[in-house]
Amino acid sequence: MDSKNAATFVAVMFHSGTNAHFMHLQTKSYSEHKALQRYYENIIDLTDRWAEAYQGEYEVIANYPSDYHIAKKPVEYIEQLKDFVDKIRKVLPEDTQLQNIIDEIAELLDSTCYKLKNLK
Repeated sequence: MDSKNAATFVAVMFHSGTNAHFMHLQTKSYSEHKALQRYYENIIDLTDRWAEAYQGEYEVIANYPSDYHIAKKPVEYIEQLKDFVDKIRKVLPEDTQLQNIIDEIAELLDSTCYKLKNLK
């Protein structure tokens, strides 16, 4: 099993927690502040669960990408993450336990996107 896609997935998701935390601290909108807080509080645990399950089934992820992109616009960023998850899940292992965690991540992204767009 090639762990490059797994490493990319884990890195992007972990980074999204940090980015959401930065945006949470910078926003002047209370609803945006709370939506981003819920996201960063949950995405790290979900990503950790996925990485541990992957490593239990396949192999330890040894090499993570070193690039990091800072996000500035919450709605655009969450929508980009939704697209990323939709695309990368097709090249990640299809084991149901791993895909179920990705489903939870997709739900968190959908819920966050709804809150950022509709709750003012």
